[in-house]
Amino acid sequence: MPTRQPADAARAMILPLALAQFICSYAGTAMNVAITPMARDLHTSVFGVQATITLFTLTMAALMIPGSKLTDIWGRKQCLVAGLLLYGIGALLAAVAPRLGVMILGNALLEGVGSALMIPPIYILITVMAPDLPTRAKYFGIVGGAGALGAATGPLIGGVITSFITWRASFLLQVLVIAWIVVLIRRLPATPRPTPAPRFDLTGALLSAAGLLLVVLAVLQSTTYSWTTARTDFAVAGRVLIAEGGLSPVWPTLALGAVLLGVFGLHLRRTERRGREPLLRLRLFGDRAANLGLGTQAVQWLVMQGTFFVTAVYLQNARGYSAILTGLVLTPATVGILASSAAAERFARRRTQRTLIVGGFVATVTGLALLLILVGTGSGVWRTVPGLLLAGLGLGTMLTASVNLVQSAFPDRDQGDISGLSRAVSNLGSSLGTALAGSVIVSAAEPGRHPYAASLGVLTAIGAIGLGLAVLLPRTAKPARTAQPQSAATPR
Repeated sequence: MPTRQPADAARAMILPLALAQFICSYAGTAMNVAITPMARDLHTSVFGVQATITLFTLTMAALMIPGSKLTDIWGRKQCLVAGLLLYGIGALLAAVAPRLGVMILGNALLEGVGSALMIPPIYILITVMAPDLPTRAKYFGIVGGAGALGAATGPLIGGVITSFITWRASFLLQVLVIAWIVVLIRRLPATPRPTPAPRFDLTGALLSAAGLLLVVLAVLQSTTYSWTTARTDFAVAGRVLIAEGGLSPVWPTLALGAVLLGVFGLHLRRTERRGREPLLRLRLFGDRAANLGLGTQAVQWLVMQGTFFVTAVYLQNARGYSAILTGLVLTPATVGILASSAAAERFARRRTQRTLIVGGFVATVTGLALLLILVGTGSGVWRTVPGLLLAGLGLGTMLTASVNLVQSAFPDRDQGDISGLSRAVSNLGSSLGTALAGSVIVSAAEPGRHPYAASLGVLTAIGAIGLGLAVLLPRTAKPARTAQPQSAATPR
């Protein structure tokens, strides 16, 4: 029946979209357990492989907003397919890479660009095709749970594959999943390109990409150089720019990135005043609830990635666990995220988005506090279960609610813009979580100090800040619109 066509299309699309989010999240963590064998097989150093992982993160974060804008120019399905194909080619190159250069091209560049093209359409398609807020929450919960599952099981699956087969098989697995996704979406009708096609703001794309790249790079530098004084010389092309003991290069890099983002904002205003199409509409920043929702998203991803990172490093370095055992210990957090994500539709029918976000933060902060207290009183693995499970339940609850709040606050015409901005903010939070946790561990790694407890303490405090942002959400804050399902034949 015609009235069921949009709902049927939405149900048909959710599996490939969830798989796409899963594989992107999986790729971000799976390589961390295979750095040493990869360095050996690629005839490079551990630093070379780590630089490749960092470059993947930088590429994806820097191009998320421009990639999202292309959905308005190429069409949403077309952009998704282009991203999948680029990602698949990149993963195949990485699987057969003989040297580091090919690995950088495949994994860092092609997979990074592919991720930036295919992630925004995931959230746009759910927003415009889900018929109501609870259904949209259900689909966001499935996709969010898939992303969390990919990030959490990346070390476990990657560890198993690396230990029993080879790290190259992990990339071949990604190729197979991408091929499966392409098959699944082949029946989804292509979204016609709008006529006339919007102008692509190249200047804005360059400014936003450069600004975000520098901000993320500054955050990642904190692990190597610390947040205060440089632990080692900072050199570019063999020339020492900041000597050991000087001001950490994190701050000059962060300042330059902030300046470029400020110039980007001025460019957007000037472009709009001239009646041209900007990369982002400034009206996106005029919704208080959505702005606070973006802030809670950043904190949520920071806390989640930071907690996974700290726990994994603690178990492997302090307790001597293998990558496989580490992944198993993290299972309670994964179960918590999946359980609360699966209940997203029911939660959305009974509670406001504000209530869910506040409740999620309360559960997460309580879980982190339990993790600190229980692990500090003994060494049994079971002591990590209550804290990780509770934190996972809280994270899954508020991740879905925050995405739903932000995406649903804007009409269809702004979905390309807000999706890119939302994903860029989430990526920034993820990068900051890992880098901040890592820098605290390094700075506190002195005799008599407790680096892992210090890192968890910092993450708990940041979670409390996120709770403060959630409390500031308007009590009556609801989406500015209830999206009506968009038929497959609707333009864009």
